[in-house]
Amino acid sequence: MIITTFVNTRNMIDFFNYNRRPTVDVHIGNITMGGNHPVVVQTMTNTNTLDTEASVAQCERIIASGAELIRLTAQGVREAKNLQNIREALHEKGYSTPLSADIHFNPRAADAAAEIVEKVRINPGNFVDKQQTVSELEYTDEEYAQELAKIRSKFVPFLNICKTHGTAIRIGVNHGSLSARIMSRYGDTSEGMVESCMEYLRIAVDEEFTNIVISMKSSNTLLMTKAVHLLVEKMDEENIHFPLHLGVTEAGDGDDGRIKSAVGIGALLSDGLGDTIRVSLSEDPEAEIPVAQKMIDYIAERKNHESISGKAFPEFSPVSTSKRETNSVQNIGGDFVLIVISDRSKTDDMSINPHFVPDFIYYGEQFPEEYLPAINSIIDYKNWDKNEREYPLFTIDNLEKIVSCDADIKFVQLSYPQLSKAVISLLKKDSKIVVILTTNHINSVGEQRAFFHKLLNENCSTPVIIQRDYFENEVEDLQIKAGVDMGTLLLDGFGNGIMLSNEGKVNVKEIDSCAFGILQAARVRTSKTEFISCPGCGRTLFDLQTTVAMIKKHFSHLTHLKIGVMGCIVNGPGEMADADYGYVGAERGKISLYKKKVCVEKSIPEAEAVEKLVELMKKNGDWVDPK
Repeated sequence: MIITTFVNTRNMIDFFNYNRRPTVDVHIGNITMGGNHPVVVQTMTNTNTLDTEASVAQCERIIASGAELIRLTAQGVREAKNLQNIREALHEKGYSTPLSADIHFNPRAADAAAEIVEKVRINPGNFVDKQQTVSELEYTDEEYAQELAKIRSKFVPFLNICKTHGTAIRIGVNHGSLSARIMSRYGDTSEGMVESCMEYLRIAVDEEFTNIVISMKSSNTLLMTKAVHLLVEKMDEENIHFPLHLGVTEAGDGDDGRIKSAVGIGALLSDGLGDTIRVSLSEDPEAEIPVAQKMIDYIAERKNHESISGKAFPEFSPVSTSKRETNSVQNIGGDFVLIVISDRSKTDDMSINPHFVPDFIYYGEQFPEEYLPAINSIIDYKNWDKNEREYPLFTIDNLEKIVSCDADIKFVQLSYPQLSKAVISLLKKDSKIVVILTTNHINSVGEQRAFFHKLLNENCSTPVIIQRDYFENEVEDLQIKAGVDMGTLLLDGFGNGIMLSNEGKVNVKEIDSCAFGILQAARVRTSKTEFISCPGCGRTLFDLQTTVAMIKKHFSHLTHLKIGVMGCIVNGPGEMADADYGYVGAERGKISLYKKKVCVEKSIPEAEAVEKLVELMKKNGDWVDPK
C-alpha cells in the first residue's frame, strides 16, 4: 500500500510572488520528482527502439547533454521488450539514468514495458478508447458508464504491474488525440483534456496508486497553459496533487521552436507549476536539453526574491482566455493588433528585416544622423518636435508636462512602484496616453502583473506596452528569457504590444524577429507561416530535419497558414489538429496530405508530395505565388 500525504493547494497560486506548487513525491528510478525537488529535464530518442545499438548510442549523447530522464517509443510488445536490452547495455556502461516507455494504442505493450523501465507514459485518448470522429459515435449515459468500466478493467491490471515493479506512470493527455467518447461530451476543449485525465486519476487514487506524473500538451500555447491551470484547479477540488510534466507539442525547430517552448512552458513555470519539462524540437534530441535547462535556471533566479505587494483583480482567472479591455490610441489598444516597438536608443544600426518591420522605433534622446522616417518614431519628450509620425516619451520625472502636450499619442514610461493614485488619475483623464511598462525586479513577471491587476482594480483602460531590458550576447538566450517573461503576460491577456531592449551583441534584426516571434507564439499576432512539426521518434517515417527544411523552403511565404509536418500517422493527424494543412508520413517513401484533420491524399510518393500539397492549397484558394 502506498501511503501519501496530500497537501491542499487550493488558491495557493500567488500571481506576484514566485513559489513552487506543492505536490506528492514521485519516484522514478534514482530520481524523485515533485514540488520539493528540482525540475527534471528530459527528452525522447528518435531511433528505432528495436535497434539496440543505435538507441544506446543516442541515449549516451542525450545523457552527456544533461538529460535526467529519457523516453523511448514502444509501439508494440517487441519494442517494449527490447527496452530490456537497451537498459542493460546502458547499465553495463555505467549509466543509471531512468528510462520511460512511450505507449499509444497498445495496453499490452504498456504492460510489458512496466516490467522493465522506470516509467511508462500512456495516452488516455487511445489507451482503451477509440478515436473516431464525434459524428461517428454518440454515447448515452449508460454507454458512457460502460466505457468507463472498460477503462477500469484495462487500467487496474496495468496499475498492479506498476505497483509490483515500482514503475511510475505518466498520464499524458494530448489535445489532438482526445477520444471519441470525450469529444462527444466535451468537444475539442481544455475541459475535455482535463476530464480525460481525471478519469484515470480517480481510478488510480481508488487503487491507492500515486506514483503518477501528468501532462496536458498542445501545439497551441494558449490552450495548453489554460488546460494545465484547469487541471490544477480540478485536482485541488478533489484533493489530489500530482507532479506536472510540461511541454508544447510539435513546437518546431530553430527560433520558432525555442520561442514557442519558452512562451508556453515558461508561463507555467512562472506560476510555480511544472516538475519536469521536455522541449520538443524538430532537431536532434540532445539539442533540446540546453534550451530546457536555460529556462529552468532563469526561472530559478526568482527564488526568495524581494516580495511584491499586489492585489489580484477578483475577476481574473488563469483559466480564462479573455483579454484586458482597453481604449484605443491611434492604432494601439482596443481591437487593434498588438504592436512592436523596436528600441534603437543605444545603437546606430538602422537596418530592418523586411519580414518583421516594427510599428514604432524608439530613438532615445535624439534622432541619429540616419534614421527611418517612414516608420513611426518615439523620441524623449525634451527633444520632441511636432513632426508627423513623431511621438514623445515621458517619464515620471516630467509627467506634469504631459497635460500641455498635444501629441496624438503620448508615451509614458512607468514601473509598478511609480503607479500612484495621482498617476492613475492622470491615466484615466488623458485618453491619448500609452504606457510603456518597465521593470528592474528579478521577478519581472510578478511585478508587471501587479501593475496590470492594479489598473484592472482601478478600472483604468489605458493601453500598455510591455517593455523589458536584457543583456544577452546570444540570440537563443534572448529568445528564452523574453519568451518566458513576455509570453506569460500575453497569455494572461495583458499587453497591447511589446518592446525588447537588449544591450548585448544580438543585432537589431534578430531582436525584432524575436519580438514578432513571441507575439505569434502567444497567438496574438501572426507575421509568418506557422510550422507545427514533431520532434521525431522511433516511429518517424522520413528524415524529419531535412523534410521540415524542405517544407519551409516551399511554403514559408504563406504567412496566413499553419502547416503541420508529422513523422507518422500514429499521433500526427491528432497532434497537428491546429494546422490548416498536414504533411504526414504514411509509410516509408509515402506521404499522406491533410486538410485540417481530414486526409485528402493517401500514401502518395514522397517525391510528388510537395507538388500535390501546392495543388491542394490552390484547390482550396489558399495558395499565393511567392514574390
